[in-house]
Amino acid sequence: TLNQLGENLDIKSIVPLSSTSLINQAVSNAGLSDFGGGRWLQHFEVLMKAVDGEARLHLAGRVLTRCEMVLYLEARLQIVEAYKRNPDIDDEHIDQPVFITGFGRSGTTILFEVLAQDPQFRVAAKWEALFPCPPPTTDSYHSDERIEKADRVTELLESMTPEFKTAHKLGSKLPVESLETEYSAFLSDVYPIIFQIPSYAKYLATQDLTETIEWQKKTLKLLQYKHKAKHWLMKSPSHLPHLRKILTVFPAMRVIFTHRDPVVTADSIVSVMGMLYWLRTDQPWGDGAIESWSLSLAKDRASAWTDIIAMIESGHLAKGHFANFHYVEFMADPLAAIRKIYRELDMTLTPEVEQRMHDFLGAKTQGKFGKHHYEQTPDGVVDHERDAYADYQRFFGVQSEI
Repeated sequence: TLNQLGENLDIKSIVPLSSTSLINQAVSNAGLSDFGGGRWLQHFEVLMKAVDGEARLHLAGRVLTRCEMVLYLEARLQIVEAYKRNPDIDDEHIDQPVFITGFGRSGTTILFEVLAQDPQFRVAAKWEALFPCPPPTTDSYHSDERIEKADRVTELLESMTPEFKTAHKLGSKLPVESLETEYSAFLSDVYPIIFQIPSYAKYLATQDLTETIEWQKKTLKLLQYKHKAKHWLMKSPSHLPHLRKILTVFPAMRVIFTHRDPVVTADSIVSVMGMLYWLRTDQPWGDGAIESWSLSLAKDRASAWTDIIAMIESGHLAKGHFANFHYVEFMADPLAAIRKIYRELDMTLTPEVEQRMHDFLGAKTQGKFGKHHYEQTPDGVVDHERDAYADYQRFFGVQSEI
């Protein structure tokens, strides 16, 4: 109803999305004006020009987008201010973080949530990724007033697209993937995942994402400043093609690769991304252009593993620095799959932590929020796609499910 009303209104003037308007609002809200150095403003201007001119946002989509962008700008202002007031934040050490990546819908989220039961891992919850300042403290971490504030945000998103929770549950206390610490860099794969913005996607492809990964590291240092654990646990399917660059910023990182039949995961990820686009537009597939590698043709999608296989074969990614997680094995025996990861990374899994993981899985009812339905790959296409993924499936021993 809101969007139908918007069809008869000048929604661009009612809900402005120009970079100037958004920056002025954030500065006014935060009472700060220093956004820090780097080329963030250039990235932000390219992004907002694309969003305003290409994303075909309906009225609700524009309102949501304006609210989010102001939040991300405020967070950037506050993070810069926090470092100015407490320069020793930069002395924080990120010790051997563990990073989960693989094709989307290959088990990254459930693995992330299970491993997060181990207290040696620090994860970024939704509330602190949205509202990182002031840095969370151990004493108030589970009762911080920002938790309720973040709940209102997630409730809004789920009310706008109720079917999304059948595929991916949101929640203020749930861990979020690494992309959600990149919003305030404004140079990230996250934006073509939530908007149809071809000019920004082309711009992104020409940029060096090192500065984005450095911003992520800066954010993690701030989040652990007053609430630490031994290792950070992170995950992002979208970072799969950027692993070599991530390892230059986090050289001690350990990596867990998740594997599932790539034909199956491709169908599921397209469905999920359609829901994300639907939050903001009535034309979720834009003009049909491919703007995210996640939606690429099978041969292009499979190529994301080419460099990773080369890194493993060359020893650049050495034994003990990576592990493999197979979704099919996890579904057959979850804890056996988890124990295998700890062995391959030479990490300790205590009986107490294993029990916590067992209890977590026992309480997690599959399908609690409904079943995620999506159209399957037509039979005539499966063989063609299977050929494209042959090298990947052979190297990692990935089973075909269809």
